[in-house]
Amino acid sequence: MKVLKFGGTSVANASNIKQVKKIVADTATSRQLVVVSALGGVTDLILNCLELAAKRDHSFKSVLVEIEERHVTTVKALFPLTQQSSVLGTVKGHLNELETLVEGAFLIGERTPRLSDKVVSYGELLSSFIIATYFKTEGLPAGLKTGRELIFTDDQFGKANVDFKVTTTACETYFKNSTDPITVIPGFVSSSLTGDATTLGRGGSDYTAAILAASLNAEELQIWTDVSGLYTANPRLVKQAKSVPQISYEEAMELSHFGAKVIYPPTIQPVLSKGIPIRIKNTFDADHEGTYITKNKNGKGKTVRGISHVGGISLLSLEGPGMVGVPGISKRFFETLSLKHISVVLITQASSEHSICVGIADNDVVSAVKAINNAFEFEITSKKVHPVLVEDDLAIIALVGDNMKSHQGLSGKMFSTLGRNNVNIRAIAQGASERNISAVIKKENVKKALNALHETFFEENTKQLNLFVMGVGNVGGRFLAQINQQRNYLRQELQLNLRIIGIANSKKMFFEEEGIALENWHSAIEQGTPTNMEGFLQRIKTLNYRNSIFVDNTANEDVAATYAEYLKNNIAVVTCNKIACSSTYENYLHLKALSRQYSAPFLFETNVGAGLPIIDTLKHLIVSGDKVHKIQAVLSGSLNFVFNTFTDQTTFHDVVKAAQEEGYTEPDPRIDLGGVDVMRKILILARESGYALDIKDIENDYFLPEQSLNAPTVDLFFETLKDYEMDFQALYKTAASKNCKLKYVAQFQEGKAKVGLQEIPLGHDFYNLEGSDNIVLFYTQRYPKQPLIVKGAGAGAEVTASGIFADIIRIGNF
Repeated sequence: MKVLKFGGTSVANASNIKQVKKIVADTATSRQLVVVSALGGVTDLILNCLELAAKRDHSFKSVLVEIEERHVTTVKALFPLTQQSSVLGTVKGHLNELETLVEGAFLIGERTPRLSDKVVSYGELLSSFIIATYFKTEGLPAGLKTGRELIFTDDQFGKANVDFKVTTTACETYFKNSTDPITVIPGFVSSSLTGDATTLGRGGSDYTAAILAASLNAEELQIWTDVSGLYTANPRLVKQAKSVPQISYEEAMELSHFGAKVIYPPTIQPVLSKGIPIRIKNTFDADHEGTYITKNKNGKGKTVRGISHVGGISLLSLEGPGMVGVPGISKRFFETLSLKHISVVLITQASSEHSICVGIADNDVVSAVKAINNAFEFEITSKKVHPVLVEDDLAIIALVGDNMKSHQGLSGKMFSTLGRNNVNIRAIAQGASERNISAVIKKENVKKALNALHETFFEENTKQLNLFVMGVGNVGGRFLAQINQQRNYLRQELQLNLRIIGIANSKKMFFEEEGIALENWHSAIEQGTPTNMEGFLQRIKTLNYRNSIFVDNTANEDVAATYAEYLKNNIAVVTCNKIACSSTYENYLHLKALSRQYSAPFLFETNVGAGLPIIDTLKHLIVSGDKVHKIQAVLSGSLNFVFNTFTDQTTFHDVVKAAQEEGYTEPDPRIDLGGVDVMRKILILARESGYALDIKDIENDYFLPEQSLNAPTVDLFFETLKDYEMDFQALYKTAASKNCKLKYVAQFQEGKAKVGLQEIPLGHDFYNLEGSDNIVLFYTQRYPKQPLIVKGAGAGAEVTASGIFADIIRIGNF
């Protein structure tokens, strides 16, 4: 004999019921018990109807109409016209009984637990009648038996306790005499020994099936639902979650207690004692193997089998000096909760005995606090114990696995993963069996925590990085193109999965929670909303993804001012925008400190030398114990391009214009030509070398005329260059006459920095610097005479984008 249970979604409508009939027919190789829930959503409708009636709200009548329409529509879709009349007659008879009971609640203005049990059971009574009758109409040899005549309980209405001895006898007697190959039974419903209608609690249809399977020593219990078994995590929250083919009873119980809603927690206990396996299957994907639950056959397999969570949790803490060494405190605490029928989900107690902390359901908090404060009124009054402290809006996440106890370091791995993602742990619990490690966190962090833990324990070391890109113009556009080109390589070779979740330009911003299709990002951003920097940040915070990275491809001061907020929220920052790191020394230190405090990387390699590893090289020198004495550098690819291109055969205006159009300069070229850009770069290198310096401390030997520097607009700036062409030609000719080349040089030595145009003689390291190349000479304790040299292309959108890309990879490899 097999017991098959079909949940509310499986029997929600006529189409689904037809699929259920097909499954039953295809698996009818032995005698079958088919346990069914109410049509999907009907139980909630009935409870709502009863609640409204008890409040004397006349709208309960419209809910009754909706309940009737659901069932009548289902009957008409299942049965031919000639058979509908008799079926509808019985259905409407049940509905009339339901209406009478609900009207009674309206008249007395009250819903008692006894009445609630009787009323709510009509969902299963109606569905089981319709399904059994449909089976017979379709040629299946099915009978109908109400659960009230098979499952007997005490009179604790709402969640009755089963009398297994009486129930087993009733089941054995009935099925010994029954000849029906298929018996349809309503789940959830039962009766007390005195004959009153009772129920087994929400989710009780699973329990009904398990009770029947255990009473009749069934060969297998099948739970048919809308997902393909138990998953490694909730697939609605973790897209990479996978179905678990086989799991032990104990593991399934742990997962179900901590939010795995595929199976009702008490379901496992009756079949566990009999060793009856449970198979969880998908009604809508019947060929999928699902999950097989049996005795532990995991052997030396995976340590962690699943990650689950339960929301709606509050922590209650009782603490005080009067608790230390006093016997009976814990007993009184838990006895108080027990007398109020409050279930404790999690317990943790300090070894000092100074405090007890428990997790309970949110809706029990008011009752629990009042009861505990009353129970310890004397101790609270005498200051021996503090009033109960409540923390709400919490959730519990749990790692589950039979083999966890034989593996060291799992707790550390779990907590370090949460810590890296700025998920604060409020409480921890682990049983002696080590089958479960639980942590209490803020409910807003559940999705991030589940995804981060799933990535750590189940995704073969593939790390997902979620990118939010501000600035998709010249540099940003090439950055997105490079990611699109390398995405498969990164996944296969580096186990990195890069997703662009949000993009923004100066006009619009666009988000796609599952990742933007980079082939179509141009059209996607056109569908976005007006750009708002605060709104961009808030959206990232709301999404709360693990491994979130804010990428700034702008030169905007307002964008740079937001970095602190990103870092405070554990969002990494990668930027080619030099403004933040060249702002006040205090702000520079503040951003670095936030990065350390919140474990949020702050990388700005492209601030100096675009894609060249200049800052990275400097960092390695410093951390390895070297000390920088002097830096000489050509740090502006823009200026190097300008002065390498400028000759007596060209005009300075045309060369600068070409540099702007090629993306070698900032949109306002004065930032480059005025030396501000180079000043920022040497300032950053000095700071990264360990020196406290501000931009006002840097000497700047300007070569641009004052009129050009102070032009009101960029267009007028270009016009002034034409006016001073003879001056620029004079600079060139003077240098050429000495066989020198013009280079804009930055220098830092003995705590002082300066920038300016210099005539570089033949033979100097800077003389043959071509195009837009950069060069940096580091003179250190280890390189006192022959400097460490970094040289290469130091400007241009493509290399800048590649430098940003490299910083992203660095974060992925942390």
